[in-house]
Amino acid sequence: MEDRFQNSFHLGKKGFISEQVSFAQAALSNMLGGIGYFYGSSLVQSQHNREPIPYPPAPLYTAVPSRSFFPRGFLWDEGFHLLLISRWDPSLAWQSLAHWLDLMNADGWIPREQILGPEARSKVPAEFVVQWDKNANPPTLFLALRQLLAGGALSSEGLQFLRKAFPRLQTWYDWFNNTQNGPLPYTYRWRGRDGDTLRFLNPKTLTSGLDDYPRASHPSDDERHVDLRCWMTLASEVMATISELLGEDGGRYKESHIALTDNTLLDKLHWSERLGAYADYGNHTQNVALEWERLRPAPGQDPRSVPPPRLIRAVRKAPKLQFVGALGYVSLFPFLLQIISPDSPKLGRLMDHIRDADKLWTPYGIRSLSKSSPMFMQRNTEHDPPYWRGPIWININYLLVRSLHWYSQIDGPYRERALSLYRELRINLISNLYRQYKESGFLWEQYNDQTGRGQGCHPFTGWSSLIMLVMAEEY
Repeated sequence: MEDRFQNSFHLGKKGFISEQVSFAQAALSNMLGGIGYFYGSSLVQSQHNREPIPYPPAPLYTAVPSRSFFPRGFLWDEGFHLLLISRWDPSLAWQSLAHWLDLMNADGWIPREQILGPEARSKVPAEFVVQWDKNANPPTLFLALRQLLAGGALSSEGLQFLRKAFPRLQTWYDWFNNTQNGPLPYTYRWRGRDGDTLRFLNPKTLTSGLDDYPRASHPSDDERHVDLRCWMTLASEVMATISELLGEDGGRYKESHIALTDNTLLDKLHWSERLGAYADYGNHTQNVALEWERLRPAPGQDPRSVPPPRLIRAVRKAPKLQFVGALGYVSLFPFLLQIISPDSPKLGRLMDHIRDADKLWTPYGIRSLSKSSPMFMQRNTEHDPPYWRGPIWININYLLVRSLHWYSQIDGPYRERALSLYRELRINLISNLYRQYKESGFLWEQYNDQTGRGQGCHPFTGWSSLIMLVMAEEY
């Protein structure tokens, strides 16, 4: 097994000492050890039923983010998990993909959280148990599929999987285009945003996977979300590739991919010159704040009967349709998924933001939201601390390192800049995660942007284990 690890990832040849190699082995082994077999029913609120109903019992073979804290499958996590798992054992990845696609309903929807069985349900707050069949989650399984299809001949197991799975992949792709479409052609909008504009500083978008990342302050049907558009660009590319491998007509996927990679159209829909970056669009105002209610007893009312004050949102300037002024992970998605042309000036401007320590750069990785953002490290409610508003997340940093490596290999005016940023960011990520592992014995859910310390859930040997691929330079 030791020889297999070294032959697969060549960490010794890359100059890592034995303790660092052991750290990488722990990341991989814990990811693999987190693969489990689950069986049970999802509780689903469907447009076809008045009340939530249990889905038919089903099995799921999947990795989990954390065996102790998140012992269940998450759709967008699993695509990242499989990037690592597929490099060790592609057969495990094909099996997991098959199980996930088997959970699809007739409309093409896959529940984003798989809370199957009493153990999984015991770890989930009641308000999150019900899954809504209009809500999506990033289709990162296409990220895993693209990796499995890369690099030459496809195994017989992979080809057999694709033949059986192709109708379901088509249905899933169509479901996104039919239910998550935006107000204009080739725009997309996450459904399921929290509609409570009084309680939240910025209504959450759990379906995007980025939870409290700042979106338009006042949810509406006019929104268009740049990250979802980029995920669908990836999905179109993979569907076109699979169609060609199977000898199927992939014309509509190629057509969509051409339109979605058109940088002129992308810039028109999502480039904010004021922000100097890509952005969401919607009914938005920056001038919001959480304030304590001022409750006074009515004339003659016992003051003791007045309810305790709540921390609620105050809107100091009316919203209007505009780009959302939040520089962070969402702004980088056209870069993260390699949609920006290598010669685009926009690429250089994003690299400037990335390397700016007053915005996104830290010695420990790229923070999720710029220090210049009004929402940076702001609580969303009295009891809801910042989550994707500053901390460093390894799944997105992996995508960023991977893209910097890709742009450093492509001819263009920013090739050398990409290579320099790649080398610096890679060292920062490896050094900090190894240091935190040595100090605590754990990989963590996220990392503090000021100190680099691990925080959130631990052990978190889901997508934080991607640090092993960063060490191996496997992209």
